[in-house]
Amino acid sequence: MAEETGGRPEDNYRPRYAEIPSFMRYPIAGGPDEVDIGLIGVPFDLGVTNRPGARHGPRQVRDMSSFMRRSHHVSLITPDEHLRIGDLGDVPLNPFSIDKCVELMTAYYHRVVDAGTAPLSVGGDHLVSYPILRALGRDGPVGLVHFDAHCDTADTFLGAKHHHGAPFRLAVEEGVLDPKRVIQIGIRGSLTDPDIWKFSHDSGMRVVYIEEYFDRGGPDWVIEEARKVVGDGPVYISFDVDGLDPVYAPGTGTPEAGGFSMYEAQKMVRGLQGLDIVGGDVVEVSPPFDPTGNTALNAATMLFEILCVLADARLRARGG
Repeated sequence: MAEETGGRPEDNYRPRYAEIPSFMRYPIAGGPDEVDIGLIGVPFDLGVTNRPGARHGPRQVRDMSSFMRRSHHVSLITPDEHLRIGDLGDVPLNPFSIDKCVELMTAYYHRVVDAGTAPLSVGGDHLVSYPILRALGRDGPVGLVHFDAHCDTADTFLGAKHHHGAPFRLAVEEGVLDPKRVIQIGIRGSLTDPDIWKFSHDSGMRVVYIEEYFDRGGPDWVIEEARKVVGDGPVYISFDVDGLDPVYAPGTGTPEAGGFSMYEAQKMVRGLQGLDIVGGDVVEVSPPFDPTGNTALNAATMLFEILCVLADARLRARGG
């Protein structure tokens, strides 16, 4: 059947439940120099402040991503038609030291960027975005379209600066993320401190609370706002599954009621086509909290949506 081939000859006789799982059944690559876009797992959750389990996210997302097919049904983008795409495996980490893990992730993503490869990653908790941005923004700060229930720009927590509530503050302070080219979409939920997200506002980030999102028209409005904020410069997409309403993503560490739907999320990412996208991630999938696998399936779906707009950006960057 055509829909089962996946566009690769070896898939003609390979059912979705067979063989070693890779992200979206793309080939397992030997190194970043072999691909234009590298799909990467980051099995890390030492930065969580409450419910753990996101270290198991990449493995379950790989499994559920076998449901993804070759071409996008709306944009008709076929990511691997003109680009080399592969699964680079998981970042090697030290499960006993959060600071060591940050060092290892940073070094790994520097190698990916040095190879000219665009990283598309699956966490892991949201701290993983920080070392990725350190690599992508080393020669100049990038912009960010950030889907989440939380701004993740908090200060130290119990004396620790490395945690999943602070990656974008850390990135701004390091000069690898331009706060005036950042939009944060879907923010909501009760607060431990009324000023916990003060850094976002003070630094110039565009914070779209969920109330404004719905009051001003949802996806269509926010797409226009995002494009205006990030402009023409390089931009990273970070999608935390807790930005979704928990009915779509119960398997996450910090669920917040009242979020956007899967359809809205898909439409928003599709609306970013044409931007200078340099990478992306999907984070905070915690399989122990969703034995159905639906959270991981939705994460894989968003991974495919980001892949499509990232592939389009890569082709345009090289004049394709």
